[in-house]
Amino acid sequence: MPIHNAIVQVALHTPSHSGVGDLLSYASERPLAPGTLVRVPLGAREVLGVVWDTDEATGELPDGATLRAIAGVLEGVAPLDVPWRRLVAFAARYYQRALGEIAMAALPPQLRDLRPEQLARRLRRPVAAAGALQDAIQNIALTPEQESARARISSENGPFLLFGSTGSGKTEVYLRCVQEVLEADPASDFPTQALVMVPEINLTPQLEERFVSRFAARFGAGAVVSLHSGMTNPQRLKSWLAAHSGTARIVLGTRMAVFASLPGLKLIVVDEEHDPSYKQQEGARYSARDLAIWRGREQGAKVLLGSATPSLESWHASRPPTPEDPEGGRYVRLHMPSRIGAGALARVRRVDMNQQPRRAVFSAPLLQAITERVARGEQSMVLLNRRGYAPVLHCVDCGWKSDCPHCSAHQVFHKTDRTLRCHHCGYTVRVPFHCPTCGSPDIHPMGRGTEQLEEQLSALLSEVLRPDRTPARIARIDADTTKAKGALEAQLAQVHSGEVDVLVGTQMIAKGHDFRRITLVAAVQPDGALFSSDFRAAERLFALLMQAAGRAGRDAAYMAAQGTQCEMWVQSFHPKHAVFEALRTHDYEAFAAQQLKEREEAAMPPFAYQALVRSDARTQEVAQGFLTAATAAAHAAGLPGLDVVTLYPPVPLTIQRVANVERAQMLMESSSRAALQRFLAAWQPVLQTTRSQPAHKGLIRWLVDVDPLAI
Repeated sequence: MPIHNAIVQVALHTPSHSGVGDLLSYASERPLAPGTLVRVPLGAREVLGVVWDTDEATGELPDGATLRAIAGVLEGVAPLDVPWRRLVAFAARYYQRALGEIAMAALPPQLRDLRPEQLARRLRRPVAAAGALQDAIQNIALTPEQESARARISSENGPFLLFGSTGSGKTEVYLRCVQEVLEADPASDFPTQALVMVPEINLTPQLEERFVSRFAARFGAGAVVSLHSGMTNPQRLKSWLAAHSGTARIVLGTRMAVFASLPGLKLIVVDEEHDPSYKQQEGARYSARDLAIWRGREQGAKVLLGSATPSLESWHASRPPTPEDPEGGRYVRLHMPSRIGAGALARVRRVDMNQQPRRAVFSAPLLQAITERVARGEQSMVLLNRRGYAPVLHCVDCGWKSDCPHCSAHQVFHKTDRTLRCHHCGYTVRVPFHCPTCGSPDIHPMGRGTEQLEEQLSALLSEVLRPDRTPARIARIDADTTKAKGALEAQLAQVHSGEVDVLVGTQMIAKGHDFRRITLVAAVQPDGALFSSDFRAAERLFALLMQAAGRAGRDAAYMAAQGTQCEMWVQSFHPKHAVFEALRTHDYEAFAAQQLKEREEAAMPPFAYQALVRSDARTQEVAQGFLTAATAAAHAAGLPGLDVVTLYPPVPLTIQRVANVERAQMLMESSSRAALQRFLAAWQPVLQTTRSQPAHKGLIRWLVDVDPLAI
């Protein structure tokens, strides 16, 4: 019978809002180092946990103690280090989540399921030999702008914001900075490592190819690994173990990679740092970009944010000193305005759709421009950020619309498989032959999606011939066409090889891709974001259109050979809007200055700090009632920070019902981030107590979203 003479504190994912605390005590045969991975009993299950730091002394168990014993230690995996544990603890504290929830979400899923003996067998598997390694890397010459940025990153502490035009060579700067880090002597037994993050999974393969081709011969075939949700569980575990052990020197990944265990971390790169995909929208709603900044400071790693259209928060944080603001921002701003190997930035042409025939999808000038490019063998890209054939089906006789029975939203018409599909809950039905309400056969699609654009372009260009006298070829890339494994890579390969003349798609095609033959980009219906209630809508639209424009004219030699100029076409009923005026001159700095002035006057981020509390219930009354009661309880308790935190009344979400769940939210604002955090921390037990009251038993869940991106 083993003797358990030590007590260890373990972080594990306890049931949401269980109130059992962040750490649970277990008996152990011997003291275990903080960061050790263990299997422990929890109720009738056995789960993964992490031994955590504690101020309590461990030693002999008190008389009569009934602590359950640790089931096993995952030997062979070194304990998670102090910087990693500090990162997890900070994220849990700042984003108002349980410590164990963050810790377990940061570990690969398969690690949570493997028993110690299973993991031991996996660790014993031989690793493929790397072969002969080169002594040096063959680098391409940097431009003066790139060299200036590289030199400052090398000599200064940062954090850095690399503000570079599309096609300015930001990726090459990333590569050189990573190379310097890996080749430096850290005076440590652990090899130096770098983390490079991108906003979306579909951008990782091409980036991985560039990093592997640059570094594999110098540092080994396993020196570069990826971490993202599109990988299988065994793949993610393999990459995580390689990063944790130091075998992997470079980790490429999406937002989840910010929690990768990298003991030798010396550089973090966040590409397209403005992208909202870096903010988690389910569970713990963390910002990977913001955590990267915090982790870099705590772990002594340099942080490089890159974008052609930085977020206004990062732009403001990198403001240079002025007489009125002698300290300036916290970030170092680096500017690379010139495009490398690319032609001039796209000429922006605006089409006033008020002057076009009613219901016209493509204006005559735009259609003519696309036709001319197909005839010359050039490629065009058409952007519409709405998939499906049409947003809704409509009955002409009675006004019926294809509403989702489970959500406050329409079911989208998908013509390819003749279905009506809700993009919120996934509910799908066949398209009816007659109106379900009045029986009329006269039902028609309203609005347009990428599927309809593809169909209409195919018809409009059916008689247009390419230089080889073959018909024009239209392709579509969106979430519907890329579901199958490898589908996106295959479609992108067709575009790169010239097999596609006109590419139709959503924002998936607008950022990060290096299309060499595209000379025209068109945004056909961008007006929806101009008058949104979301104060960030204009910023997002401008960024999307600037990124899309950057896909055109990326090969100067090709443009010169074709004798053409790249263009960005914008069809709008409001062509004089400030967003399009700034886009016309590619003047991000003027646009950012105007937006920041408006936000400062309105006391909105980055000049104020926000949090949302959302409640989900079976009825809207219960959802809002819970938030109202919790607010009253906060005032009654006189919680700290209330004097500088404004609590707004609860309201329904824009789409208030999803999957038969009613959703409400309330906004909190403060001029002080610290005061908002103090209030939220003190409010957590009040929210817990309020939920347990009989009046709120219909509540399903509640959550806190700190620094929300959508309100």
